[in-house]
Amino acid sequence: MNRRTSLAAVLLMSGVIAGAPGSASAHPERPREIIASQVVKATSPHPGLNMTLLEGPTFGADGDLYFVDVVASSPAPKVLRLDPASREVSGFFTDSAGSYTSAQWSPVDGRLYLTDYQGTIRSVAADGTDPRTVFSGPVEGSPMSPDDLTFDPFGNMYVTDLTGYLDPAREPLGRVVRITADGSSATVLASGLAAPNGISFDRGYRGLYVSTLWENRISHLALDRSRTSVVATRTVAEVDGAAGTETDSNAVDAAGNIYQATHGEPVIRVFSRHGRPLATVRVPVADRAGLTSATNVAIRPGTKQAYVTVSGDAGGFVYSFDALAKGIRQSNGG
Repeated sequence: MNRRTSLAAVLLMSGVIAGAPGSASAHPERPREIIASQVVKATSPHPGLNMTLLEGPTFGADGDLYFVDVVASSPAPKVLRLDPASREVSGFFTDSAGSYTSAQWSPVDGRLYLTDYQGTIRSVAADGTDPRTVFSGPVEGSPMSPDDLTFDPFGNMYVTDLTGYLDPAREPLGRVVRITADGSSATVLASGLAAPNGISFDRGYRGLYVSTLWENRISHLALDRSRTSVVATRTVAEVDGAAGTETDSNAVDAAGNIYQATHGEPVIRVFSRHGRPLATVRVPVADRAGLTSATNVAIRPGTKQAYVTVSGDAGGFVYSFDALAKGIRQSNGG
């Protein structure tokens, strides 16, 4: 297995979240149990790797769902497209270099932006052509390993940097990085983080929900008015997950609820903005043996139709369920 490919694979196979701040008695009500429905098998394990890993679902203006296969190698598609009506999956984009870990459409130029764990942000046109490098290189003197991203309303990017994730010493070297819309400059908003992965703006774009793999924690980073610095940090939810699980990507719906994805079991856990457990989304019991991650979720804007990328020995799948509230930009990729 190519080292960079395996690194990207390990990188995104992350995330379980369960529980909330305080003791269980603080929130005695039991979260709703939601069983997701399989939409389609999108990929099979790649020859030579014996694995596949889907991530970064996001709806385009055409209504199709786009997502990445982290461990795909050219000529296999690295970005795929699903027509929800026909359930047809097709290749959208590939190249010879990228290990893409997330995807999101820019609110400014209508292009699909992709994080490459090897240190680059790229974008492609809405038809999958015209690939461009938006940003590459060190940030404030240190290389970046971009994982997830989210946009503010002006197209500026907020990216989790997973630097140090594969280091056995487990030093907290992760960061949250802000990159201007034109890619001309990047600054560090937060550092010393324990492998940050998921990142989503809250409902009012006043701060960021960031999940950290090693801590199984969701934190809220409140930003100043210009969204260029962090003014306060608080823990929203701490996770008492099963052994070997970690918090992965996240999303926020129109009611402000947080959908936290999982590696280690195919589960999405939903929390209120205050950290109260609201729901647990699982795949059907018959499917669970062959599936070991639910990496990310997208809710179709203006609807409650939620779609989850799920992977394991059985292959890469897309599942769906009814979200607790409607989808907005903060629940459409990243």
